[in-house]
Amino acid sequence: MTNPNKDAVSVLNDLIEFSKDGEKGFKTSAEDVSNPELKTFFLKLASDCGTAASELQHQVRALGGDPETSTSISGDLHRKWVDLKSKLTGKDEEAVLNEVERGEDHALKAYKHALEKLTKLTLAPGSEVYALVERQYHGVQRNHDQVKVLRNNARARS
Repeated sequence: MTNPNKDAVSVLNDLIEFSKDGEKGFKTSAEDVSNPELKTFFLKLASDCGTAASELQHQVRALGGDPETSTSISGDLHRKWVDLKSKLTGKDEEAVLNEVERGEDHALKAYKHALEKLTKLTLAPGSEVYALVERQYHGVQRNHDQVKVLRNNARARS
């Protein structure tokens, strides 16, 4: 029989990595654009991701686990790709926004997968852990939708 707390900690630690990836990714994207409004937007999202990671780390500790503190290897590779692509495209806003949206697509999948895993662990809607992940999932969805609108606007201008 598995320990539900141990499994929940594993799910949350995966999300911490995604949140840390998002935080670093948005900071990198802010550096890769010249538009001050877009820079500010990315820095706000980076801060939100940092807050999400902290909330998840707190929950992991509450479950008796050791919280993740680093980013993922795939996130590190994606940031390097975004940085290279932005250099090759002259820090084109649309190109940066395309890559940011792609990163948010991966985060959405991770959160959906986490919600499914938590449900299988009988940490269904109503539990504190599930409520936290679900709230953060809606935040990721909102970020994704905002980035998509900005990307579409940048595409229309070019």
